[in-house]
Amino acid sequence: MNARDLKTKPAESEKITINLGLIDLGQIDLLVSEGFYSNRTDLIRTAIRNQLNTHAEVVRQTVARKSLVLGMHHYSRADLEAALEAGERLQIQVLGMASIASDVSVELALATIESIFVLGALHASSVIKTALAGRIL
Repeated sequence: MNARDLKTKPAESEKITINLGLIDLGQIDLLVSEGFYSNRTDLIRTAIRNQLNTHAEVVRQTVARKSLVLGMHHYSRADLEAALEAGERLQIQVLGMASIASDVSVELALATIESIFVLGALHASSVIKTALAGRIL
């Protein structure tokens, strides 16, 4: 799977805020009013996807070099308990979204998660994020 294969679904997206110059914004509004795009968001998403497609090979190589998991990866309580039983410490490295189940205790997370590196979004309870703050790179 490569970056082009990832389709954004509403539940799998994050809201971002950008600042644009007035001329850029006016040009976007012009293209929307002329029917090239349905709205500002449509144009901005298309522009971002085009840039990601332009750099897809660099992304692919970097994902491989850094051993990143591409896409969404969920860590359940059972996953962490299995790691604890095996004496393993997890180094979570994800490009996309990593999530830690809401029923994972702070003690279990601290005992099993050595480090977290996420390019994208990390979904976990605020308690878990606070406890692991020193391990989030």
